[in-house]
Amino acid sequence: MFGGHGVYLDEVFIAIIVGDDLFLKTDAESRPAFEAAGCRAFEYRSAEGRQVALGYWSAPADAMESPAQMLPWARRALASALRARASKPPARPRAPRAKPAAKGATRAPAKANGQR
Repeated sequence: MFGGHGVYLDEVFIAIIVGDDLFLKTDAESRPAFEAAGCRAFEYRSAEGRQVALGYWSAPADAMESPAQMLPWARRALASALRARASKPPARPRAPRAKPAAKGATRAPAKANGQR
């Protein structure tokens, strides 16, 4: 999809890595902090030539060198991902799939005159 790697935390997709760049999940609530820190949006060109922007922004440069400075940014990404997950309607349960007949199993032949 985007030519990078996905980063998960407890089954929650929070970031992507493209080349040497880390992009963290954002939403309307967290994006202003990324913009104020001078971060940039992750964008790519689609096969049709359209510029596509996803809801991921680069981490601040100083945070890339310090776990303590990265922590609040990672927490923002996790919170954004959790809000996105909570806003989705619950998935409809799937109908159970029919089990295939066991190998070698055959049906009993029907009796003559429609009797069983």
